[in-house]
Amino acid sequence: MDEGAIIGRRGVNRERLQQASARLGEAAIDPRVWPEILEQISNAAGARGAVLLQGDSRTADVPRTSEVDEFVDSYFAEGWHTRDIRAERAVPLLLAGAKVVTDRDILAPEEMKRAGLYAESLIPHGLRWFAGIGFWAGPALWGLTIQRTDREGPFGGEDKRLFAELSQRLSETATLSYAVGRLVLEGMTNALQLIHQAAIALDRSGTVLGMNPAAEQMFDDEFRVRNRRIFVRDKKARSTLDIFIDQIRTMPDTAALPAAPIVVRRERKRPLIIQILPIDGAARTPFLGARALLALSDLDLAAKPDSTTFAKAFGLSRAEAALASLLGTGLSPRQAAEQLGVTYETARTQLKAIFAKTGVHRQSELVALLTRPSLK
Repeated sequence: MDEGAIIGRRGVNRERLQQASARLGEAAIDPRVWPEILEQISNAAGARGAVLLQGDSRTADVPRTSEVDEFVDSYFAEGWHTRDIRAERAVPLLLAGAKVVTDRDILAPEEMKRAGLYAESLIPHGLRWFAGIGFWAGPALWGLTIQRTDREGPFGGEDKRLFAELSQRLSETATLSYAVGRLVLEGMTNALQLIHQAAIALDRSGTVLGMNPAAEQMFDDEFRVRNRRIFVRDKKARSTLDIFIDQIRTMPDTAALPAAPIVVRRERKRPLIIQILPIDGAARTPFLGARALLALSDLDLAAKPDSTTFAKAFGLSRAEAALASLLGTGLSPRQAAEQLGVTYETARTQLKAIFAKTGVHRQSELVALLTRPSLK
């Protein structure tokens, strides 16, 4: 079929595109609606599907419509995101100020026939034509790429004009989305600070997006943040953390995060425990890229129980309260006896009295009781 005969055959529906544009504000608050809005834009464009892509370092967990899921998955799995001829030629034009770029702006028909991206990836997935709408999320260039099949035909001049009107709206949404996500993320770490819980937020590449003062207090030459990356001296823990970061870089955005904690062993201190928590809501905007919250527990900074409050609560003698307080820090009964200057037998007798008065039967249960927030 003559290429010129099909240009504009499936033109963009302006009214439906404006309806989709009016919904972009929803995505700034709830990133989960992006696929739905992209579906509306794709339908308005008479296209097969749409996907959001970063201008520089493209990652697989980007919003897209379900119709192009298989293509996008293979695009990243086969490494086309590192050698996409369309991106190589379109990005400089978008950086120079162009709002919309199509195949016809950057490739001659003969080049399209020879390009591996078309023959090996696009056409096998039923795709051929595209339009890329450039927009900005702060200083970062992004592109809304709309994909058409050979039958739907290439995008024409009027289509580009309508898409250009969408560019500014996308920039406003992306910038707002980034700002809202940043505020929500700061709110998370600040809330954890109020309960003295150290936390570090990571993006999908493992870059530190934020942390609270409680986390900074734990930094030393064995564990710290350096150049916005977590440094861990413990080789085993570092390897485990690297594996985790590789996982969040490539796993689907909806996949569950690994649940097992990471134990960071230190030469001069007790271990540091890293619990991996998911980030949800507005902080999950693709333009911020927040992916995980690391909750840190430094066993050397465990709060010492308040022996006075504990003694009053359970009617302990002064000697029993002193013993209980030491046991609550992790010392064994023999170690506690040595610090108190009493015999081991005396400490055992006092411990039996403590068990009887508190209703517990093991030292681990006593420690759990001592460290309850209400007793600190």
